Amino acid sequence: MKIIYDFEQAKDALKRVGIDSIEVPVAIKRRIKETFGEELTPEQVVRRIVADVRDKGDEALFDYTRRIDGVSLDSVEVLESEIQRAYDEVEPELVDALNVAAERVRAFHRLQLRHSFKDFMEDGVGQIVNPIESAGVYAPGGTASYPSTVLMTAIPARVAGVDQVIVTTPPRKDGTIHPLTLVAADIAGVDRVFRVGGAQAVAALAFGTESIPCVDKICGPGNLFVTLAKKMVYGDVDIDGIFGPTETVVVADDSASAELCAIDLLAQAEHDVLSAAILITTSVELAKAVDKEVERQLAGLDRADIARCSLDDRGCIVIVDDVEQAIGLANLYAPEHMSLIMRDASSHIESIRNAGGIFIGESSPEVLGDYNAGPSHVMPTGGSARFSSPLNVNDFLKISSVVALSDVDMEALGPAAAAIARVEGLTAHALAAELRLEKGRE
Repeated sequence: MKIIYDFEQAKDALKRVGIDSIEVPVAIKRRIKETFGEELTPEQVVRRIVADVRDKGDEALFDYTRRIDGVSLDSVEVLESEIQRAYDEVEPELVDALNVAAERVRAFHRLQLRHSFKDFMEDGVGQIVNPIESAGVYAPGGTASYPSTVLMTAIPARVAGVDQVIVTTPPRKDGTIHPLTLVAADIAGVDRVFRVGGAQAVAALAFGTESIPCVDKICGPGNLFVTLAKKMVYGDVDIDGIFGPTETVVVADDSASAELCAIDLLAQAEHDVLSAAILITTSVELAKAVDKEVERQLAGLDRADIARCSLDDRGCIVIVDDVEQAIGLANLYAPEHMSLIMRDASSHIESIRNAGGIFIGESSPEVLGDYNAGPSHVMPTGGSARFSSPLNVNDFLKISSVVALSDVDMEALGPAAAAIARVEGLTAHALAAELRLEKGRE
């Protein structure tokens, strides 16, 4: 891995690249031309897909699933019988593991619930908290299955009280959905599952088709085309965020285990060639030891080629003067995940301003956060931890403010309201207050 010794150089190396600036791989460009018969940018592709699904509904879903995924479908909805059969294809130990994870996710998110307050008689104001009516979860699929994503998105929605939660996920080549995804959806309490992926799934969730109902909010990670589609439909529906490649920063001192630091970096790098795995340390010796450990452990990974490409292109080790400087640099980067592997790690929590998830000590690795610690693993990426939060129950709740004032309150507040309204040139606003004041004095 690249080792950086200079703080200013480190800040430059950790500069952010927005999703619109990501270089599109040659293979994707080639596939776009094969599919659409012309050279298009990913944004142009997504715009076309979204427009077609909005205008043609299911017909467009079937067409793009055949052209992009190579799967011909007769229907897009997964039957309840298919979901129940999925349990026969999943090892009982895995079902138990998913249930354990689900219960921890539920328990954590129940703590986040907020409630209405209706102290109208005393203060005259309050709020009503209601869940949104429907949410759509996008779960990556096809040849792979990510049941944890289903749990981490659908369960917070369910805890919030969302009436209808549906899942869309790409089908396998035979048109079926991976059984792990179906079992996870059942455990999470999902209402309906649809075998459609990509930008076309996002468009269907946003605008609805003959088969797929439109929703109020779309959640879940996806590839570049899914992310661009979410960005494009935002405003017609809500979304959980614009997610780029996953990332982690490990902050460590000389007490840290080089072996554990290395495997935590590799666990991030194996996600994708665009993943970012960064070590910031106060120890030159640890930096060199981690670099060697990464090379040693790479050889044993199934996705070694992906991990190596990620580390070569976007990974680095930064050496700083002290822990305060390390955390300062990490805050500047604002990572999705920040792991503290150092003496008295918990004493530094309050210094961390910008991170999606904070993992304290060697016994709290990111892998547990990914699967069964409890908080949702859907977290802000690309530096958006500066202003946004992990997916949580509040993402599925909305507030209506309530104003229920008395005549006494009107007498006290009306003159000031009328004065402000007249300064703003809104005469009717002022009169709406003044007429009530006059009537109250009659």
